[in-house]
Amino acid sequence: MSSTTPAAGNKPPAELAGDSLALRDARSPAVLLATGLGAGFLPWMPGTWGALLGALVWWFTFADATAAAQLGAVAALAAFSHLLLSGLCARRRVGDDPAIVIDEVCGVWVALLFMPQSLAALAVGFALFRFFDIAKPWPVSWGERVPGGLGVLLDDLIAGALALAVLQGGLWVVRLMGG
Repeated sequence: MSSTTPAAGNKPPAELAGDSLALRDARSPAVLLATGLGAGFLPWMPGTWGALLGALVWWFTFADATAAAQLGAVAALAAFSHLLLSGLCARRRVGDDPAIVIDEVCGVWVALLFMPQSLAALAVGFALFRFFDIAKPWPVSWGERVPGGLGVLLDDLIAGALALAVLQGGLWVVRLMGG
């Protein structure tokens, strides 16, 4: 056997691995959580399904919470997601697999921070987050290049922060104009 051929049962180095998550992998609690309880396995646009899941959880859980509670929830989810994704990426040798949507949940939570409890704010925050997450303008594109679990999460946190800035700026203009 040559030294470049992996031994039977061994995976190639992570940078060469093309592993992707499949529904059968959801038996693992880490995969189940990272895929938004399986939402990431839904067909067509798994990131959108994950962001929608995040927006719905936010609406029913944190939309009317205090700013401190909202910040605490986002910080706790981001920290948990970083640990979860770092371990999952290392163990499963996956990168930003399309089925992983906990990062979209975190990102949309950032976008919805401090928003008034209205369906319009929820919809605009969701749409802005998805726009920045898909278009990946700088600095979102920079965050995506960070390796490992942090990189999987970071681009979505940045996309959420951009959406938050645009939405808060829009609300400020509306208030300034007397609306």
